[in-house]
Formats: sequence, C-alpha cells, structure tokens
Amino acid sequence: MLSFWSFFLLLLAYAGLVKPAQFIHGSMSSMFLDKNIFVLAGQSNMAGRGGVFHDKWDGIVPAECEPNSLILRLNSRLEWKEAHEPLHVDIDVNKTCGIGPGMPFANSLREMDSSIGVVGLVPCAIGGTNISEWAQGTFFYNELVRRSRASLKEGGRIRAILWYQGESDTVIREDAEIYGENLKKLVLNLRDDLQLPMLPFIQVALASGLGQFVGIVRKAQLDVELTNVRCVDATGLPLGSDGLHLTTQAQVHLGHMLAKAFFLETVQQRPISNHASRRSHF
Repeated sequence: MLSFWSFFLLLLAYAGLVKPAQFIHGSMSSMFLDKNIFVLAGQSNMAGRGGVFHDKWDGIVPAECEPNSLILRLNSRLEWKEAHEPLHVDIDVNKTCGIGPGMPFANSLREMDSSIGVVGLVPCAIGGTNISEWAQGTFFYNELVRRSRASLKEGGRIRAILWYQGESDTVIREDAEIYGENLKKLVLNLRDDLQLPMLPFIQVALASGLGQFVGIVRKAQLDVELTNVRCVDATGLPLGSDGLHLTTQAQVHLGHMLAKAFFLETVQQRPISNHASRRSHF
C-alpha cells in the first residue's frame, strides 16, 4: 500500500509537476525509513565461521547469501549499507569471519513475504564469549544496546533479536547450570533497556560446545518460559572439521529455520507459546 506521501508524489508525477525519477526516489526513501530491523547477537556461530579454514575464509558465497539492495547492515560506524558476507567482518574483529545465518535469514524472510520491504541487520556477535559477558552493564551488552538504538535513528523498528550463544558456557558446570537464569535476565533486561516489552527473542539451541556440559545448556535453552521467546534447535546440523562451528550449508539451513520461526509466529500473527510451540525443528 502506498504511503500518503508516495500517493501525493504519484499524483504530482501524473500532473507533470515532478519527474518519475523523483517519485521513485521518494518511494524508495519511504521504504528505507520503514526498515524491519533484526539484531544478531551471541558468539562465533552467529558471527559466522562457515567457510573458514585455518583462519582464512574461502570467499564462497552461496546463492542464499547473495546481496540484495533491500537488505542492509549497520556497520561499525553506525551507517546503513547494503549487506554482504561476512556480515560481522568489522564487528567480530579479532576472529576471521565467514558465512553466518544472517544473510540467509534475511533472504529467506523476503522470499516468504516479499511485502516485508527493507530488512536491516544489526550484527553484534562476538566469538568466544560467555553469557556472563553479555550481562547488563558489561561492554558487549552496552554495545548491543547502543547499536540497537542507533539502528532506529533513520527510521524503522526492531522486529526481533536473533541469539546464538552458549558454546563457551559448556566448559564449567557452574556456568552451564546458571545459563538458564542468565538467559532470562538477558531477555528481560534488553526488552527493558530498548523499551520494547514484547520484543521477540529467537534463540538457537546448541549444535556443539567447547566442553562436556552441552546437554545442561541445551536443556536451559529449550526450557526457557518467557513470552515471545522461541528456540530453534540446531542439533544435527553439519559441523566443520573443528567439531564446533557450523559449515556454510548448515548456516544457510539455520538462516532459513530462523526466518521460518519468525514468519510463522510474528508475520502471521500467531502468538509465541511458552510451551508446546516454543521449539522449532524445520
């Protein structure tokens, strides 16, 4: 549906008072003001290590991860630019970034609902982090909030936070056992600080871990009972030779899973349940 100003420009174009190019520019400007923003946070499997071997990215970009003029990313200078792989290249700067779930998520979402318009991605993930490093008041938490707020300055709204983290919390039993409580605090604190009390939070249940307590962390992720929190299960997705990071094709599949979870529960206006429908196996 045309906005008022787009309709007004269209009338002027028919009257010969503005050139068609001006109308197109005005319409596109309106679209970019109405961005659908998604915050990507967590650790390395969200930042993306697909196609990374011996600290070098192979540069292979699957069709599902190709750039699109209607998919943007907020770079490290808080500027919106056309998104391309690796999404986290200037964010997770101490690691080599490759393919993550962000681009296939955005492309899949637009395929499922082309009317969604412009998709804005806000990369925030940092490899090797424990969930305690994302607690309210920490550097990474503050950066997540700062970048999320900055993403709104040129228009749009935050539609969801996509979270994939926990591998580092599988090393020490105490970290694993308190993971669920820390995750709940993170969700509630982010909603409070962003003033979005019902903000959807779509998390990924671990496919791997650095330690022996993967099962404890996974159980905490799958058992979270908060409104508008959904868990997409990555178990069984292919891992690279390190046994920790998802392969490129696994990341493509995960991006599709995340998009389907968001589309089914948010775009189609079906409320996210705290119980039977909170887990997704797509």
